[in-house]
Amino acid sequence: MPNGFVMRIHRVRAEFVVAACDAELLGRDLPVGTAGRTVKVSSQFYGERPVSEEELLWALRRATIANLLGARTLALARSEGLLAPGGAGELGGIPHAQLVHLLR
Repeated sequence: MPNGFVMRIHRVRAEFVVAACDAELLGRDLPVGTAGRTVKVSSQFYGERPVSEEELLWALRRATIANLLGARTLALARSEGLLAPGGAGELGGIPHAQLVHLLR
């Protein structure tokens, strides 16, 4: 995959939801909590079509909600000022962030 990003756009009522991750994370089971639970990084949610940096940024600039997973994906959002330093956490040891655009 050229830049290593995959993305899917979900439209839920008035929301423009962008789910994007580093491509190599697809199919992985990430540990959540201490009870042995996992969450699957699924192509059903994050998509499977490779996208360019430009296409991902186009979508993120229009998103009302974004779910981002992976170091490269978060670095791209951060480089464009869409994610503040310290504005991310981790999911199963992988950088993860959720963005919400609040209308004024």
